[in-house]
Amino acid sequence: MAGKNTNKTASKNTTKNTGKSAAAVAHYTVPGLSDQQGLELASVLQGRLHALNDLQLTLKHAHWNVTGRGFISVHEMLDPQVELVRGFVDEVAERIATLGYSPNGLSGAIVAERTWDDYSIGRAGVYEHLAALDLVYTGLLEDHRAALETAGRIDPVTEDMLIGQVRELELFQWFVRAHLENNSGELETAGARTEKGAAGKVRGRKR
Repeated sequence: MAGKNTNKTASKNTTKNTGKSAAAVAHYTVPGLSDQQGLELASVLQGRLHALNDLQLTLKHAHWNVTGRGFISVHEMLDPQVELVRGFVDEVAERIATLGYSPNGLSGAIVAERTWDDYSIGRAGVYEHLAALDLVYTGLLEDHRAALETAGRIDPVTEDMLIGQVRELELFQWFVRAHLENNSGELETAGARTEKGAAGKVRGRKR
């Protein structure tokens, strides 16, 4: 979704990000790519860097703020996700640098250039956070796949990096969704468009 995301999907970021915070001038890029191709990839990856930085902070926030039955299992489930996403942050930043551009991981750049609002759930029950995080993952994965289309057209190395990240992020979303299925295997949050809306669908739920 272009522009400000009023649905508060916290990790939503689109490949329309212009890479404002990445240096617009490079003195080189990787062999086999033109300067324009290097800039296009770096710009797309800068948007992914913002989204992944935001995701690892959001996951840690949820880790600290889950309450109620099932607390410890979800609390401990989120930490490996945080660690892997932090690794993805480093991987994307280093790919931008390899392409000859300057990655920007500063918080001010995230706030200035992001196309989403802050995560909207504070201290809340386990299922409320999981419901909200499902939407976070959906937003980020949709945009990672859009970035994959650009990388697939230009550079198989960058494409391979993003494919690996999508695979792991989809696995983590499955872990989250497993808590949100009803006995028929349907997501109880189906149709929710905002984090608060998704949380409201499962509020008070007990197992």
